[in-house]
Amino acid sequence: MLNTVLVDAGPLIALFDKDDNYHEAVKDFLSKGQYRFASTAAVLTEVSYMLNFNVGAQIDFFEWVMKKAVILYDVENGGIPRIIELIRKYSDLPMDFADATLVLAAEKTGIRSIISIDSDFDIYRLPGRERIHNIFCDRDYV
Repeated sequence: MLNTVLVDAGPLIALFDKDDNYHEAVKDFLSKGQYRFASTAAVLTEVSYMLNFNVGAQIDFFEWVMKKAVILYDVENGGIPRIIELIRKYSDLPMDFADATLVLAAEKTGIRSIISIDSDFDIYRLPGRERIHNIFCDRDYV
């Protein structure tokens, strides 16, 4: 059975941008097929924006998502106060909206692992000071 993990924009951008420094590392990581990916629409928006240099790459990305490669979690109006709280708490980084939605998704789903290129997830904490474990960094890809 596959473990469900959150996925940040960085690895998704790298997967669809052959010139990205992490392209091969992400392909290698994903080729092992050990994980099912979950994310948010905010992350998909960030990925699409960063792939805007190539419409083909954007379409390939969305077709990949469409094949249920990524489970999407919604952010509802009731989650906005928590997002504001998180952005305020981590304003020194600063935390962006997409990262805040991933933290919110972790809180709502109980998923405690993420694949991210950013070190920000080493700093973010869930209630009870619990961290979201970045499994991509553990594998020495970053």
